[in-house]
Amino acid sequence: QVQLVESGGGLVQPGGSLRLSCAASGRIISINVMAWYRQAPGKQREVVALITSGGNTNYADSVKGRFTISRDNAKNTVYLQMSSLKPEDTAVYYCNADRVWTVGTERAYTYWGQGTQVTVPS
Repeated sequence: QVQLVESGGGLVQPGGSLRLSCAASGRIISINVMAWYRQAPGKQREVVALITSGGNTNYADSVKGRFTISRDNAKNTVYLQMSSLKPEDTAVYYCNADRVWTVGTERAYTYWGQGTQVTVPS
């Protein structure tokens, strides 16, 4: 079993910055892709940014140039540095670990964190 624990959410004024962290724990062998998703009230969950184990990244158009995703493979941790925050960034942010191989399993699984609230008032 793998657990993802997020931290770093909170209330920030427009134009401000926040850094989210997500640490994966368990008998992990490797994690292929780590990503951040978000879900605003009344909207579907959407991908914000993802990063492969090799360091390749991809971003939603709405956050390009403002958010930066990074990871520490040795710590199984992914980060999301958010800058120039806008009210429309308000959402619950979820960490995702995709294609996770663990000791004792014969296939890879996907895991989600519990979510952390980010609020940018208008």
